[in-house]
Amino acid sequence: MHFDQTTPILRSFNEAKAREFYVDFLGFKVDWEHRFEPGLPLYMQVSRGSCVLHLSEHHGDCCPGAGMRIRVSDIDAFHAELSAKHYGHARPGIQDTPWGSRDLSVTDPFGNRLTFTNAVST
Repeated sequence: MHFDQTTPILRSFNEAKAREFYVDFLGFKVDWEHRFEPGLPLYMQVSRGSCVLHLSEHHGDCCPGAGMRIRVSDIDAFHAELSAKHYGHARPGIQDTPWGSRDLSVTDPFGNRLTFTNAVST
């Protein structure tokens, strides 16, 4: 038996803010998007490398305020990339944890917390 990659679903409320945060700030790309018809809630997939996230405006899909850890091979390079963007709503720093990882946490505009880590196992 083999289990594969997990794809978390994160609640979003505003398409423009979601794109600004996930695409413009974090550097993800939009893989696809779906609406049942124009004007209805957006469901989209964003990815960066092998990290895949689903963002949903549908209230029944998930609750805001999720937390997740995303492994990154070079946390210092990622921090430098984010710092250079001068994003007005977040200035995340790197925290050295007592358990030996180096973490960079940022909260999206919808209350979901993403912790990027260099930890070998999270």
